[in-house]
Amino acid sequence: MLLLLNSCGIFTSGIPQPRREFRGVWIATVVNIDWPKNGNDAPEKQKADYLQILDFYQNLNFNAVIVQVRAAGDAFYRSDFAPWSRFLTGEEGKAALWEEDTLDWMIAEAHQRGMEFHAWFNPYRASFDLNIQVLSPTHDYYMHPEWMLKYGKKYYYNPGIPEVRSRFSEVIQEVVARYKLDAIHFDDYFYPYKIKDEVFNDSIAFERYALKNQSLGDWRRSNVDSLVKNVHRTIKSEKPWVQFGISPFGVWKNNSTDPKGSDTRAGQTTYEDLYADPLLWMQKGWIDYIAPQVYWSMDLPVASHRKIVDWWAQNTIGSNLYIGNGAYKV
Repeated sequence: MLLLLNSCGIFTSGIPQPRREFRGVWIATVVNIDWPKNGNDAPEKQKADYLQILDFYQNLNFNAVIVQVRAAGDAFYRSDFAPWSRFLTGEEGKAALWEEDTLDWMIAEAHQRGMEFHAWFNPYRASFDLNIQVLSPTHDYYMHPEWMLKYGKKYYYNPGIPEVRSRFSEVIQEVVARYKLDAIHFDDYFYPYKIKDEVFNDSIAFERYALKNQSLGDWRRSNVDSLVKNVHRTIKSEKPWVQFGISPFGVWKNNSTDPKGSDTRAGQTTYEDLYADPLLWMQKGWIDYIAPQVYWSMDLPVASHRKIVDWWAQNTIGSNLYIGNGAYKV
C-alpha cells in the first residue's frame, strides 16, 4: 500500500497539489438563500444561524466556507464604496446593528473551526431585479448611472467602462487590507447569461474603447481579462498570501466550435457567451485556484460530469483545480 501511494505521488499531473484537500461550501446571501434567514432578524439570531451552518459543515469535515459578501453592488461589511446590504440589515444602506464588525466576526468564527474564509464577490450584478426603489441613494445605480446597463430583469455594471474596473479594484483593495481573509472568490457571473431576444447594449462603450478591428466578443473578453488581472495585482500587492479563486461555468467551449473544447453540447459556454477565458487566466498566473461549476449528472448526454471533470483535469495549468458540485440538486 505504501508503494502504491508513493507511485501515485510520482505520476501526478501538472496541476499543483494543495497541502491538504479543499473541502469548501458556498454560503449564498443574495435574497437570503442560505444566510441570513431574514435581514430583519436580530443580530443574535443571525449569528446563531451562521454558527449553525459552520458547525454543521465542520462536523462533516469541511475546511473552507465561501461566503457571499457582495451580492449586487452592496456589502456585508462597512465599506466606503458600497451600501450595507438589505439582505443583512433589512434595508439597504442601514448599518448593521451588530456590536462587532460583521465580517471580522464571521472570519474569526470560521478560523476558530479550522476553516478558511473565502470572501465571495459578484463583480458586475448591480441589482437583483428591477425594483430600484429598494436601493440605497449611495448605491452606484444612483451615484454612477452612466455605469449601468439594464438587461433582462436586472441592472449590471458595464464591464466595458474602465472606471467600473478601477472601482472594483478599489472595492477589493479595501476588504483585503481591512480583514484577515484567506481568499477572494468570484462566481460565474461576468457578462450575463444570454436571454433570448434581449440585447446587452454596450455598443457605445464598444465604439469608444475597442481597439481597431477588435471584434465585439474579443473586446468583451479583454474587459473581463483586465478585471481579473487588475484584481489579482491588487490582492497580491496588498497581501501576497491571500488567494484569488474563480468558479466559472463548467463548460469552457464545446468541441463542436473548438477542437480544444469538451465533448459536450452546452447551450451556452463560458468563453463564447459569458466572455470569460479561464484558460488564459491560469496561463498568465492571475488566479490561484479554479472551481468550475459542474452541476450535472455523471452521464447527462449534453454535459456529462465525468467528461467535464476529465477535461478540466487535462486543461488546468498552474492553478489548483477544485470541482464545484451542485449538491442542492440531489
